[in-house]
Amino acid sequence: MKDKVTVFWFRRDLRLSDNKGLSAALQSGFPVLPIFIFDPNILEKLTDKYDRRVDYIHQALQALQKDLVAKGGDIRVFHADPLEVFKQLHKDYEIASVYGNRDYEPEAIKRDEAVERWLNSKDIPLVTAKDQVIFERNDILKADGTPYSVYTPYSRKWKEKLEDKHHRAAIMKTDHLLPLDKKQLPSLASIGFEKTDMRYEKPQLDAGIIDDYGEQRDFPAKDHTTRLGIALRFGTISVRACVQFALKHNATWLGELIWREFFMQILAHFPQVVKQSFKPQYDHIAWRNDEDDFQRWCAGETGYPLVDAGMRQLNETGFMHNRVRMVVASFLTKHLLIDWRWGEAYFAEKLLDYELSSNNGNWQWAAGCGCDAAPYFRIFNPSEQTKKFDKDLAYIKVWNPDFESLTKEPVVKHEFARERALKIYKKALDKNREG
Repeated sequence: MKDKVTVFWFRRDLRLSDNKGLSAALQSGFPVLPIFIFDPNILEKLTDKYDRRVDYIHQALQALQKDLVAKGGDIRVFHADPLEVFKQLHKDYEIASVYGNRDYEPEAIKRDEAVERWLNSKDIPLVTAKDQVIFERNDILKADGTPYSVYTPYSRKWKEKLEDKHHRAAIMKTDHLLPLDKKQLPSLASIGFEKTDMRYEKPQLDAGIIDDYGEQRDFPAKDHTTRLGIALRFGTISVRACVQFALKHNATWLGELIWREFFMQILAHFPQVVKQSFKPQYDHIAWRNDEDDFQRWCAGETGYPLVDAGMRQLNETGFMHNRVRMVVASFLTKHLLIDWRWGEAYFAEKLLDYELSSNNGNWQWAAGCGCDAAPYFRIFNPSEQTKKFDKDLAYIKVWNPDFESLTKEPVVKHEFARERALKIYKKALDKNREG
């Protein structure tokens, strides 16, 4: 006799607390078998095998396993194509249903649709829950039923619609886990990756940072940001817990959480933004796409101390302060006239907190081509940004300590680059209007 079980498929929700899909699975009437799948279709695209994100997931799974074992269960972790995993599980168990939390990225949607078709062919329902957002694709719409493409009215409607029930924690009946013998997780090496300097700790909400987040967040030397991007990305913290905390402590940080959902619904409604500008006329820009300039930007060797400090911080740690992200993105797209998609891809490769929707939305914002973008004529002057946000050069001295001894000419002079960008952008937009 095969055990009749409910399978819960962990993905971007690596926690036992306040997990909507897991909560529903635990109330399904059958013992819950938790699983996680290292998908080769995703991992094979990561060319650098020293990837802190994979190590983060691996360590988060170890913490999750410890919590599950303490409650009498365990997790089964696979390194295989998801469809093949479910075919094997179907042989080993009588599966009553499969539960998971919804994922909104285009490739994840395709994956889930393929799995659901196969499960349906075996009369096994796939039940998904809303977990990583407060409001989904069609929860916040204009009066005429169309999606918002400007943040401010979206944010206003989001806050108007928010009720206590939207950020109430899920009930977790963990006594309904399938009793399992503890099984060692696959090693990082067995899935093709190296151990990194990443050290996973369960994320915490820190009132000391969030209470004055609005006043301090723009100063990179203060490092006064939550660093919770990676935790939200992989679901080691609940977005509901974050929203509850923001409502009590800081409206500015709440706004950042709403930006995250704004970009997610943009990606859901307009999936073409993955490859195209939200405003199609910006795809007429005659980008220079100079390979040497791009390599200098990547390496932090542009001759602009703040830009170079940011890129070196990214390359060394996988993190860059948000104010500096805006400066380096503006510099690449406006000063160097390099296609925003080049910068977006580089950030996708390097950022620990990489999130497709936010990365895409913020790069299009910087390039002026996004749904709610900085106008094309807004071009950050790196020197002025330094005076405003790092006047004592404290951040620059940490990440670009040799900046004063460098005699190399900047890759481009600011005034020249600004005038060139204005001309090229205007020409593209005028051409679009004429055409």
